[in-house]
Amino acid sequence: MKTALVTGAARGIGLATARLFAAEGWQVALVDCDGAELEAVAPGITGGFAVTCDIADPDQVAATVAAVLKRTGRIDAVVNNAGIADFGPIEATGFDRWRAVMAVNLDGTFLVSQACIPALKRQGGAIVNIASISGLRASTLRVAYGTSKAAVIHLTRQQAAELGEYGIRANCVAPGPVRTKLAMAVHSPEIIAAYHDAIPLNRYGTEDELAQAIVFLAGDRASYVTGQVLAVDGGFESTGVGLPALRARGGDQS
Repeated sequence: MKTALVTGAARGIGLATARLFAAEGWQVALVDCDGAELEAVAPGITGGFAVTCDIADPDQVAATVAAVLKRTGRIDAVVNNAGIADFGPIEATGFDRWRAVMAVNLDGTFLVSQACIPALKRQGGAIVNIASISGLRASTLRVAYGTSKAAVIHLTRQQAAELGEYGIRANCVAPGPVRTKLAMAVHSPEIIAAYHDAIPLNRYGTEDELAQAIVFLAGDRASYVTGQVLAVDGGFESTGVGLPALRARGGDQS
C-alpha cells in the first residue's frame, strides 16, 4: 500500500489532504507539532497514524521518517504543508521573527524532503510543497512569510531538476485565500469583501479544493508533471496588479 507523509496534518489543508489520501486507499502518516490535536484526529482516518514532530528540528525529523518507514516500509509521497505565518510591517520584523518563520516554512520543508529522499528513490515518488500566493506576488505585512514561500517555490524547482533521474517528481501548490477556521477568525468582514472583489471567482477556496490539487500532484495521474507551481487561488494571481474597481461589467474603461 502506498504511503504519504503529510506535515501540518492536525488541521486545515493538511488534515483535508490526509483524509483524501486515505479515501483513495493510501496509508497516511499525519505529522504535526501539536501532538494532542493529532491524537484526536488521526483515529478518524482509515490507514492514518499520528507522529508528533517539530519539523524545524533535524533530529526529530530523522526520527519521524525512521518511525514511518519502520511502520509502513515505504514512503511514496511527501506533502510539506506545515508552516507558520507572522504578519507585520517590514520595519517591525526583527531577526527573531524572521528566523522563526524561515525555520518552519523553509528549513522544515528542506529537512523533511532531504530525510525522505532515500525512501523515495527506492520506487520513485513525489514531493508536493505548499507555498502560497504570497510567494508569487508581493504584498504588505508579510516580508518573512512571503519570502519564505518564494524560497519554497525555488526549492521545489531545484528538487525537480535534481531528483527527476530517480523517478522523483517535485511540484508546488500555491494556495490563495482559503476558508480555514484561522482565516475566518482573523479576517474582518472588510478583508473578506476585499478578497472577494479581487478574486475572479469571487470567493475563498476550501480546504478540500486544495487537497484535491495536492493529492493529484502526488499521485500517478500527474506522472509526467514535475517542477510546476500550481496556484489554487480562484484566479487571484492571474489578475496581477489589476484593480477590482476597474473590472466594470460594462461601459468604457479606456
